Parts: sequence; structure tokens; C-alpha cells
Amino acid sequence: MTGPAARLDARWPAPAAWPLIKICGITRPDLADAAIAAGADMIGLVHFAPSPRHLALDAARAIADHARGRVTLVTLTVDADDATLDALVAAAEPDILQLHGKESPARVAELAARYDRPVAKALGVASAADLAAIDDYPETLLVLDAKPPKGADRPGGHGASFDWSLLDGWPADRPFMLSGGLTPETVAAAVRALAPYAVDVSSGVEVERVKDPAKMLAFAAAVRQAAG
Repeated sequence: MTGPAARLDARWPAPAAWPLIKICGITRPDLADAAIAAGADMIGLVHFAPSPRHLALDAARAIADHARGRVTLVTLTVDADDATLDALVAAAEPDILQLHGKESPARVAELAARYDRPVAKALGVASAADLAAIDDYPETLLVLDAKPPKGADRPGGHGASFDWSLLDGWPADRPFMLSGGLTPETVAAAVRALAPYAVDVSSGVEVERVKDPAKMLAFAAAVRQAAG
């Protein structure tokens, strides 16, 4: 990898087309097929019971086995303990772990070593003060997402974006994945304005909380057109 992405673990995907496209919350093998056909570089499998996109271990294994070798597999968890992660890694054999809880920098480093895989860490953003945490994770790909609404039972932006102008001073040599409120209609502006390493979408390509093939295709087309 070259440029900002050179700071990442070499096992992160580095295709010719930037940014990478991650479609998270895949819940069926046929939807994995649709995401891959649309042009996804990564698909996310959620293992967190409060999420409407939660997958039991057998379901995660079935989707991972179905898609393996055709796309980068990412498993998403929230403050999972070692036993949960051991079971998930054994079942899905993901390429990448994505952590969306309050995992400390030490915990992130511990898990990267324990499972010998790259790790992405989500960071909730609502103000400039939230971005101070980036220095705590110097070699980790950060997933910049909106903070959840007050009283929410799960992390993430719940379909909302944060103020992208907060990233005006973002270090030019620091790659990041942009999440939160992205849709086929908004992602092009994000790509042009922020030049992220990757974009991460879930509810923005759904109809009634189920991934929609037409929306996934439109999302990927918007990304590629904006990236030129």
C-alpha cells in the first residue's frame, strides 16, 4: 500500500479503486451475493444481540463460508469477551475484526495479537473533543461514526451522520473508514470532501432493515463515480 494506507497492517485490502466499500449487517447468503455483485470490497457480519442484524454463530458461519474468497470478511462486535470472540472467530474465520464498544487501546492491541488479524475500532463522533482519541490508537484503522442517540441500546449513528467539517484538521497521513448516515444519495459528497480509505454503510442500503440489492448497487456506483 502507498500513501496514508501504508500505515495500516499490510493485510488490509488495497484494491486499485478507492475508497474501499464495506456493506455491513449482511444477514443472508443471497444478500452477500448481492453485495459482492454490487462491488463491495468488504461485508460485515454483526454478532451483538441487541442489533436487528445480529447473527448467531451458525448463521455467521454459513454466510462466511458462502462468501469466502470473493470478498473481505469483517465481524463486528461490541465489548465482547474472549470466549465470545473465540467462538465467533472459530465460526466465521473473519479476515478483520471490527470493534464498536468501549474497547481500550490495550484491548485492541491484545485482540489483534490474540487472533493475528487486523482490527478496526469504531469511534463515536459528536464534537471535536471526540477526535482527541485518535492518538490513542496510532496504528489502528478507526471507523468514524456518529454517536448514538441518548438512551440507545447499541452503538453507532443509527442512520445519522456527524458533522463532517469536524474532520477539517484530520491528519493527511491517517487513513479512516467513514460511517454513519451514508446513503446512495450522500456518499458521493463524502468521498469527494473527505477522501476516506473506506466507506461503511448499513441502514442506508436497506428497505425495512433488510439489504436491498438495488440500493447496494446504487451506493457502490455513487462511490466509484465520485472517486473518478
